[in-house]
Amino acid sequence: MAANVSPRTIGVRTVDWDHADAEMLRAEMSEEVRPRYEYLEVALGERGLTPHTVDRDSVHQTFVAYADEEPVGHAAVRWNAGDLELKRMFVRPAYRGTGTATALLQAAEEAVRAAGQARMILQTGHLQPDAVRFYERSGYHRIPLFAPYHVLPQSNCFARNLR
Repeated sequence: MAANVSPRTIGVRTVDWDHADAEMLRAEMSEEVRPRYEYLEVALGERGLTPHTVDRDSVHQTFVAYADEEPVGHAAVRWNAGDLELKRMFVRPAYRGTGTATALLQAAEEAVRAAGQARMILQTGHLQPDAVRFYERSGYHRIPLFAPYHVLPQSNCFARNLR
């Protein structure tokens, strides 16, 4: 059930990757999605593969969405080869459907434009159909798997031209 908040009450701030609110939200995201993909993470780990690791030095910008002063969502943009990639997009369950995800996505897209990039890329898992629908509704189109997700044949990779 969505919280009784208006999208107008959501504000997005740029924070450091290691900001306490950002770390807390990433931990909540991990707790939510871990059970879905645990079997896959184990199999990849046995092969020495860690496609979902984010190198702190690759992070271009990190965002936290707030409802008043409560942290309710997270997104980051990192460099991946020559592209900027959306990472760790997450909205707390009580705030889904409030415009929080859209506000975070718009902040990330603006950061990509400000960096002079023509598009933003992203990957989401095959067990996250709501995320797939959100990105498609937001104008993203499927693209071939890109590194490091090429080792995950069921991944969904997307891009959107921002010019």
